[in-house]
Amino acid sequence: MTDANPTRRRGSRRWAIDLRPLAVPAYRRIWLGNTLAMFGFQLTAVAVPVEMYALTGDSFWVGLLGVAGFVPLLVFGLWGGAVADARDRRRVLLAGSALLWVSMLGLLVHALLGDGHPVVLLALVTVHSIAFAISSPARSAILPRLLPLELVPAGSTLNYTTFTAASVVGPLAAGLIIAAFGADAGLPIAYALDAVLFTGLVVATVRLPAMPPEPPAEGEVPRGGLAGIADGFRYLATTPVLLLSFAIDLIAMILAMPRALFPEVAQERFGGGAAVGWLYSAIAIGAMLGGLTSGWIGRLRRQGLALVVAVVGWGVAVALAGLAGQLWLVVVLLAVAGMADLVSAVLRQSVLLVYAPDRMRGRLQGVNTVVVAGGPRLGDLRAGTVAAGFGTGVAWVGGGLLSAVLAIALAVVFPALVRYRSATVADRDRAVGTPAG
Repeated sequence: MTDANPTRRRGSRRWAIDLRPLAVPAYRRIWLGNTLAMFGFQLTAVAVPVEMYALTGDSFWVGLLGVAGFVPLLVFGLWGGAVADARDRRRVLLAGSALLWVSMLGLLVHALLGDGHPVVLLALVTVHSIAFAISSPARSAILPRLLPLELVPAGSTLNYTTFTAASVVGPLAAGLIIAAFGADAGLPIAYALDAVLFTGLVVATVRLPAMPPEPPAEGEVPRGGLAGIADGFRYLATTPVLLLSFAIDLIAMILAMPRALFPEVAQERFGGGAAVGWLYSAIAIGAMLGGLTSGWIGRLRRQGLALVVAVVGWGVAVALAGLAGQLWLVVVLLAVAGMADLVSAVLRQSVLLVYAPDRMRGRLQGVNTVVVAGGPRLGDLRAGTVAAGFGTGVAWVGGGLLSAVLAIALAVVFPALVRYRSATVADRDRAVGTPAG
């Protein structure tokens, strides 16, 4: 009797999410602000494609939202990463937040006018994406400044888990709002809630301490702009495992992300209404459940192999979801895909944050922003274009299967990714030529 409960507690700690980072006040405030902001972002993430489909009745236009989001990420994500390494990261965050607010208010006004135009909606999404691209690298790069390095994987997992929790509740709430009030009234409500909830992240950012750049390495001059971006790419070129991790994530997101198809599938296959909210929430439901049982991820040593397995699992689960005819089964299979996506995301982010030196973290996070946020947007374009030419079935199922096949091929052709084991801080220091400790 006396030994049973401690055993169960030890077993639960091996699987339950690690909450130790929440004991650090600065991290806790940013975590809470991010959680509120992410809930609001998810309302907008559903409202924008629903509005676009209502304006055009065409999934191709919904796919074009991916272009409007990706091009600014490609340009300003890299630039924002270079700025985050050359300037005070707190100030970079505040500047990006101000522009985000402007874009949110623009979406609200556009919806309130009631006579929207798809080109104007694309322009507003572009501004929103620019603001996100400027602030995102700095927001990710500050994590090792807030936490001890040994808690960075746990902090990354908490961030992803609460993001996915917001991604569950947000789309469901958006679906309920649209179902209850209709698109004409529901869309402005969703945009207004996003603007209000974003206040929490701004308050948390204001309370951060100043975060000026760390002193450069000997013989190195901190540079922003194109020169800083070039320095970041030169560093990235010396770490093939990071390049391969980016490549396999792009394969997964571009080829298998089905979200641009959700408005059409919800309407044509499941009768509309709240179905669109369930579809948009399904992947996040799985990622949230995966995060809540993620205690084992931090103990993985064969991180490269685990990353490949997770991406293959993502593609197969997405393909099976595209074949399902019942809404509940689609949601379950997309949730399985979300669990796999959570594992791959945490592994990639942990490697980036621990392995890279602080003076490079902003630029590498800029590349990561382009990959993580840009990949799904290119996936939206791919899905919408293929659906317009060959139907949603080919776009959904074919993309999932192709991503799984190409992920395996990448691992076979470039075995360095599969062989990669988790790096320690000492490994990082030896790799970049700086003394350990």
